Amino acid sequence: MKNSAPNKYPPPFVIDAVRHLVYCISKILWRIKYHNKENIPKNPDRGLLIVANHQTYFDPFWICAPMRRKFRFMAWDKAFNWFFVGWMIRYLGSFPVDTARGTTKSVLRESYTALKEGATLVVFPEGARTFPDGKLLEFKTGAVRIAMEANVPILPVTVRGANRVWSQTMKYPHFPRVEIFYHPLFHVPKPANKEDLREHLEKLTAQLAEIIESKL
Repeated sequence: MKNSAPNKYPPPFVIDAVRHLVYCISKILWRIKYHNKENIPKNPDRGLLIVANHQTYFDPFWICAPMRRKFRFMAWDKAFNWFFVGWMIRYLGSFPVDTARGTTKSVLRESYTALKEGATLVVFPEGARTFPDGKLLEFKTGAVRIAMEANVPILPVTVRGANRVWSQTMKYPHFPRVEIFYHPLFHVPKPANKEDLREHLEKLTAQLAEIIESKL
């Protein structure tokens, strides 16, 4: 697989401004509360994969607000056509993913390049926002595969309460309390000799989903 050209990242002062703005607004509107921030790795220059459940469009901002890192995000490809939003998410580090096709070669290439550069890649394995009941949708195995091939740890994150903010079928955002939980790092080993790769990825993905679901 060919390497992509190095990515351009927003200046740190832009990221800091966005982080503080998100935190202040979220404290006021959603009384956001963060748990177990000590599980966030201290080294901001080592590649890290964040895997979380997906309840609302605001999830990436909430998850990343406590961190001062270089970020890349997998984002729904159609969002890049939205007025202003498309430009903003691309500027902040998003790249498009066709959720129907999943982790294509181009998506994998973008992911590996970002992680090799020491960026933090944010992935939502459900591929879509949950419904108002907040139950997890099926997790795809792409995130675990990326972590295994790139040899980086996964930081599992649970977003709780945002299913009542702006999940599927909801026309407008609402303002209940939101909580974010950071779990201990999840390391992805290579499959053992003669172990089927697909079964290995599915088993680890199920374990990861169980960890994230534990705080819902």
